[in-house]
Amino acid sequence: QVRLVESGGGLVQAGGSLRLSCAASGPVYSINAMEWHRQAPGQQRELVARSTSGGATNYADSAKGRFTISRDNAKNTVFLQMSSLKPEDTAVYYCKMQIIPRTADYAVAYWGQGTQVTVSS
Repeated sequence: QVRLVESGGGLVQAGGSLRLSCAASGPVYSINAMEWHRQAPGQQRELVARSTSGGATNYADSAKGRFTISRDNAKNTVFLQMSSLKPEDTAVYYCKMQIIPRTADYAVAYWGQGTQVTVSS
């Protein structure tokens, strides 16, 4: 069973930094896109950053210049470095990966369990 496990959330003051990690385990054959999403209370989940297997990255306008997504393909891990954090960045952050498991020949979307990020003013 493929699983995504996140870590790195917490409480930080405005202007501070946090680094989120998400590692895939289990029968992973390859990983295509790796993404970070977030969901604030009462709001829809939104895409924050995306990294393709070809090396391209995309960011939400709210994340540009402050967040950096990176990946370690050898460790099936994606990171989100967040700097200059603002109170409006407070949300549960979820990683998502398009994974081709060894048991299939097509990609399946997997989600992490979510990690809380709280930015105090």
